[in-house]
Amino acid sequence: AAPPPPPPLKLRETPSASPSLWRSLPCPPAELRLDLVLSSGQTFRWWESSPGAWTGVLGDHVWTLRQDRDRLWYTVYGKEEDGHPAEAAMLDGAEMERILRDYFQLDVGLPALYRAWGAADPLFCRVAKDFPGVRVLRQDPVECLLSFICTSNNHISRITAMIERLCQAFGRRLCYLDARAFHAFPSLSALTGADTEDRLRALGFGYRAKFVSGTARAIAEGLGAEGLRGLRAVPYAEARRVLCTLPGVGAKVADCVCLMALDKAEAVPVDTHVWRIARQRYGAVLGGRSLTPRAHQEIGDFFRGLWGPHAGWAQAV
Repeated sequence: AAPPPPPPLKLRETPSASPSLWRSLPCPPAELRLDLVLSSGQTFRWWESSPGAWTGVLGDHVWTLRQDRDRLWYTVYGKEEDGHPAEAAMLDGAEMERILRDYFQLDVGLPALYRAWGAADPLFCRVAKDFPGVRVLRQDPVECLLSFICTSNNHISRITAMIERLCQAFGRRLCYLDARAFHAFPSLSALTGADTEDRLRALGFGYRAKFVSGTARAIAEGLGAEGLRGLRAVPYAEARRVLCTLPGVGAKVADCVCLMALDKAEAVPVDTHVWRIARQRYGAVLGGRSLTPRAHQEIGDFFRGLWGPHAGWAQAV
């Protein structure tokens, strides 16, 4: 018989409940709005665990985040060791803050970008007032790539459920919070078994099962996780070209990964929605009648010309 699950940790909803386990850093809403960023379809591993509090997996740890006026508060839960949970994570304060700053790319000043985009584009100006603090996340490249392969012909709630099943089936259990199990995103090696595709099909991945397992294997046998991360250092066009050689990765998925995991702020993911906006609102005569690779390129170039080197960030708003 399987051993009983370890006793769960309690979900921490507010800093006042256990102040010694929370930390904060200065971060005004104009720089970051958690509610807009974590629910926007950039990532699928966070949920609003209580009003204003977001709990999810970042790296190898489970976090709860919340905002209070000009501060971003965070707490990190301990991982299971030998089946026993630890209350607090074995991370020092400086390391926790570094992970969070890196993930939200807090070194990029957002208000100045909003002003520049607004000056270049009156349409952006009108929309941006209702959507302050929308940043692009800097995600782990393997997690971002395999997650976005699951997004084709799909919607956020279904993708979120698929990624959750993927992590439960193939990822290491990190801890229980209020009886809910949290798992790390699977390692490449966990996804390269001969039966991975069949197991993913059984989990409801459909035709995407072949692409997720095929891409995991292609990376494991080729670039490796470090090589994929190394694409952060190569030009955008080269990173995009490499990604498009992988099973199930077309221009849209490649651009999402370039933007959200590989430091290519100029990458503009183009789908039919973005294409329609470019034509209807901006009067851009682009790309013929269907969304061909050439149309992808022309629409991306159009928005890069309009919004500049952080065009992908502007589009996220």
